[in-house]
Amino acid sequence: MTQPPASVVIVSRGRAEALKRCLIGVSQLQYDPFEVVVVADAAGIAAMQDVPCAGHVKQVPFDEANISAARNLGVTHAAGEIIVFIDDDAVPEPQWLLHLLAPFDHPEVAATGGFVRGRNGISFQWKARGVGPLGDAYDLDLNAEQATILHPAQGQAIKTEGTNMAFRRDVLVDLGGFDPAFHYFLDETDLNMRLAQAGHATALVPLAEVHHGFAENALRRADRVPRDLFDIGASWAVFQRKHVPSALQEDQWKRLKADERKRLLRHMVRGSLEPQDVGRLMRRLNEGYAEGSVRAIGGATLPRHPAAGFQQFPALGRPSIVIPSRPIRFAKDYQNAVDMVKKGDIVTVMSLSPSAMFHKVLFTKDGVWLQKGGLFGRSDRNAPLFRLTSRSRRLEKERSRVARQRGLREDC
Repeated sequence: MTQPPASVVIVSRGRAEALKRCLIGVSQLQYDPFEVVVVADAAGIAAMQDVPCAGHVKQVPFDEANISAARNLGVTHAAGEIIVFIDDDAVPEPQWLLHLLAPFDHPEVAATGGFVRGRNGISFQWKARGVGPLGDAYDLDLNAEQATILHPAQGQAIKTEGTNMAFRRDVLVDLGGFDPAFHYFLDETDLNMRLAQAGHATALVPLAEVHHGFAENALRRADRVPRDLFDIGASWAVFQRKHVPSALQEDQWKRLKADERKRLLRHMVRGSLEPQDVGRLMRRLNEGYAEGSVRAIGGATLPRHPAAGFQQFPALGRPSIVIPSRPIRFAKDYQNAVDMVKKGDIVTVMSLSPSAMFHKVLFTKDGVWLQKGGLFGRSDRNAPLFRLTSRSRRLEKERSRVARQRGLREDC
């Protein structure tokens, strides 16, 4: 069956180096046809010129602190039948698009979402989640091996994560895209609610994985400690006005404020915030809520036809290879992997030490998938702390764990 043309939209502001790494990951995607649209500030546009694939990317300058407006601009320039979103501080697995877009073979599916791994490349930040009537997310128990098409109950929605989600372009246009009133936070949750209200189905796809770093930005430090809560307060006010009955709004806001204060106090106890920071941040939260209570709301008017034609990205059919390694020969094996990536391969280096160290996975700036850890240590965080095994058996287990996401042959 012919795969639908897709547009991968990346919004970036203040994270030029992260954007470059994201684009290197996107260049290894095994899907055809797709295009890439980058909506970025001047520093991001300048930095991405260092990436070899930059000439094949639609580059859209934009430098406002409004993620919804930036995403809508990306939709305006995107010519794919399906619009896909990934954050600039994330990297997709090579088979990401293939898995994420497969459910669109079903006409009832208007949106899809995948799973998101965290900084260690192993643990999940987010899996399958739904959204309750008050905007609260809750976990869903789904088959971890295949996509599930979901029709939410009345007043609820299926959660798609902003760094790993896809929508039919015509549905986004009909719904008015992302509401620019959500400058930061709850932007995709609002869209999820409107999708559900319109009667659309969403498919959640566990094998469609991205690795998300939680890079710092103007509102959050690299260690996830908040710098400002104004836009979070504003977004909750906007969300309440659009989706929460007025009789429930006051009590909900009290609970939300209490939760934010507890979060700040935990950071203070750990030494990440000073006592005066707690008061300042709570004041900003309340100021944002007051501003959001009067902010203009409503979706954008998106063009039915894109601003430019489809600019197909030159996707390569790349072999995916695993290089088994050890700390004593890691430097040589890694350089070999870098050389193979330059020739067009997808390369995973698995360096296992004779220890019980936890495993970590990362995608390097050189375009190499790197997994490090102990031969007897755990990758699955639910596994035993120590498990006796041979090197060949452990390598095969780890290879099998990522085979379908990375495009490795499963019969080896």
